[in-house]
Amino acid sequence: MTGDQDRGGGQAGARLKDSRQDRLKLALRENLKRRKSQARGREDVASEPADGPLDHPSPDDAGGNEPGR
Repeated sequence: MTGDQDRGGGQAGARLKDSRQDRLKLALRENLKRRKSQARGREDVASEPADGPLDHPSPDDAGGNEPGR
């Protein structure tokens, strides 16, 4: 009689284990997507020059005159 109860509990335990694995798999997939997105954002920032975008003149170039000329 106790063997019947063990079988039923094993099936429920297997279902819980499967659902847990599915949740973990989904969480890992979402984490990977988030990390890839963050890495892409860091690459975009790293590709810009430290002074900023090239299409904006620096404050020193406001007059358009070069010193010494």
